[in-house]
Amino acid sequence: MRWQKGRSSDNVVRDAGGGGRRLGGGLGIGGIVIVVIVGLLFGKNPGEILQLLGDMGGGAPAQQQTAPAGSDEQTEFVRKILGSTEDVWSQVFRAGGATYAAPKLVLFSGAVRSACGAASSAMGPFYCPGDRQVYLDLDFFREMQQRFHAAGDFARAYVIAHEVGHHVQNLLGVMGQVQDAARRGAPMEGATGLSVRQELQADCFAGVWANHAQQQLDWLEPGDVEAALNAANQIGDDALQKQARGYVVPDSFTHGSSAERVRWFKTGLASGDMNRCDTFAASQL
Repeated sequence: MRWQKGRSSDNVVRDAGGGGRRLGGGLGIGGIVIVVIVGLLFGKNPGEILQLLGDMGGGAPAQQQTAPAGSDEQTEFVRKILGSTEDVWSQVFRAGGATYAAPKLVLFSGAVRSACGAASSAMGPFYCPGDRQVYLDLDFFREMQQRFHAAGDFARAYVIAHEVGHHVQNLLGVMGQVQDAARRGAPMEGATGLSVRQELQADCFAGVWANHAQQQLDWLEPGDVEAALNAANQIGDDALQKQARGYVVPDSFTHGSSAERVRWFKTGLASGDMNRCDTFAASQL
């Protein structure tokens, strides 16, 4: 992937720490790891558990502090990919008569506190609708290669584009609608739950970005698309559960199966049309 051809975003910052409550209401790092593992094994969101423990610890969190993100190669890669998502989604929103408000992407190391609560790097990259920011520990890219066997620049770009896809959902009001439905009792987890549909739509939006970005920059090389599809395949719920437990529990799915993640990314990639990404109306995921 000739990612150097892209425009660098000014919206990449680095978490500068600054305190707040300790993660998990005073848990040591070993305790945090245990909470994350238990949450994954039982299909629970580790972030919600850690946030609850943090609330029990008392005290108000400090305001997040950020600093310039630096200029190393990995950071510059993130800047280029985020810049491309800004250009693509600005164009798509403008075509629909709307204005795209770009998110900030916060680079952190080990652990971070967002408007959505505390999180550790073990949870992977995430988007917080509360502050409209994407959070990424660059060590996740190494984990992608070593643990998930998902290497390549376009595979890494897919991860960033997926989280930006959640931001697009937030701007469109999709996330608010999902939260309202959940409050009314609609199931979030499960093979056809709202969480899975929300994640698969973000995969489709990542494909839409990839389609338009290629038209704008002509930066893909042979093997790039296959690398992104392999990344989507490696992080399906069924693949992760089989790796962690040795068996699959569809009732606890939150992101979709490997085949579904690949299918919806390919749908966005082939069409470049976000209207083809209505996973909530799809009878077959």
